[in-house]
Amino acid sequence: MSIHIYNSLTRKKELFEPYTPGHVQMYVCGPTVYDDAHIGHARSVVVFDMLVRYFKKCDYTVTYIRNFTDIDDKIIQRARALNITTEALAQKYIDAFNRDMDALFVRHPDKEPKATSHISDIIELVETLIQKKHAYVVDGDVYFSVTSFTDYGHLSGRKLEDMAAGARVDIDERKHNPHDFALWKSAKPGEPFWESPWGKGRPGWHIECSAMSMTFLGQSFDIHGGGKDLIFPHHENEIAQSVAANEKPYAKYWVHNGFVNIDREKMSKSLGNVVLIKDLVDQYPPEAIRLLLLSSHYRSPIDFNEQAMHDAVSGLNKLYAALERLEPFTPSDTEAGDLWQRFCVSMNDDFNSAQAIGFLFDAVRYINRCLDESASFNEKDTQNIAQIHADILKIGDVLGLFHQTPAEYADTQQKRLSKGQDAAIEQLIAERIQARKDKNWARADEIRSQLTDMGIMIEDRADGTRWKYMEA
Repeated sequence: MSIHIYNSLTRKKELFEPYTPGHVQMYVCGPTVYDDAHIGHARSVVVFDMLVRYFKKCDYTVTYIRNFTDIDDKIIQRARALNITTEALAQKYIDAFNRDMDALFVRHPDKEPKATSHISDIIELVETLIQKKHAYVVDGDVYFSVTSFTDYGHLSGRKLEDMAAGARVDIDERKHNPHDFALWKSAKPGEPFWESPWGKGRPGWHIECSAMSMTFLGQSFDIHGGGKDLIFPHHENEIAQSVAANEKPYAKYWVHNGFVNIDREKMSKSLGNVVLIKDLVDQYPPEAIRLLLLSSHYRSPIDFNEQAMHDAVSGLNKLYAALERLEPFTPSDTEAGDLWQRFCVSMNDDFNSAQAIGFLFDAVRYINRCLDESASFNEKDTQNIAQIHADILKIGDVLGLFHQTPAEYADTQQKRLSKGQDAAIEQLIAERIQARKDKNWARADEIRSQLTDMGIMIEDRADGTRWKYMEA
């Protein structure tokens, strides 16, 4: 079956046809490493990890590159505030990012280049743009001339004539156009710098990704990905400078994941609602975080909240419980079953993991019903259930789930609950007691159900409500 991808560049779904048949080349913009990674970073990384896993399941060879931006204004400011070098700061948060992604069972890309390791490639690309009259030098700074590139604004749908001068850009009288962007920045006192034909300085943000992607994937490659927030100006500028330099197409398909909101509000430091991955993996099973991030279509926004996480944990519990019941049925080694085929139909339609996960839970309900209603099975029934078992495991491999046996998962959950959720359990029980006093029986039942999903058994007694962990 053919894969169709929504291309942000053309604003429609297109048949996926890589430049080299059977080989997917993909570049995804990675983090700027000046702080810990948050749930927004996790969504992008998990989404593209899923794409890579699925392409490989479909027998494609995949070359996957995801970069680290390890020099920019925020890194310089943070390093200065902490009185450490930018190199030390960047490495600290690269290591932290990798720990977070490892905790989420994200597979490492084939290459994870750092911008500072490709200064010579960046300088060479800037020189080409100057030679071709697409860039100009002013006092040691180099700017790309947006009016020199006739297709500027195609990706974002913006037109230069409609952009008010000074809107969302710094006004710099030295620029030919207010929207011209920096390819190379001259060094300010005390800033890190590299030697260049234009003097001491450092690269601009946009040129870094163009240079690194072309270094590893060539001037034209298949997929460029990232969050929707990168469409403008970052990806728009990448296209302009790359096509202007090479005079050929840059990325064929542009894939962008949606935002993560926190309780229906935009996540931002100013609102104080940034959710860090390192905190989440202490509170919840990492696979439940993956399940939540993939339970919505990748282009749709996600509303992240405590209830959504509890629902994801409950869903993961059901999946592992089903796998435990399936253990007597040895997974079939046949090519693929009906569940896998339906999963692929969804994934081939622009990686619709939300629908695909729905099929997974349909299969769990079917399995539970079969096992509840039958004391014994004939050979055909056994083969069918074994095939479903195999398909569930195969789907889990694409989604990045089922890294533990059911027994290991139950043990891990027990320890997690014991370690970090006692206070939360006590709070829920207090809420339930109050709901019962208020005769809000629906809320009391809802809390009991939530506690059950968390693996908690409660008992109402004359001397109060008692609780304990269920046996694994």
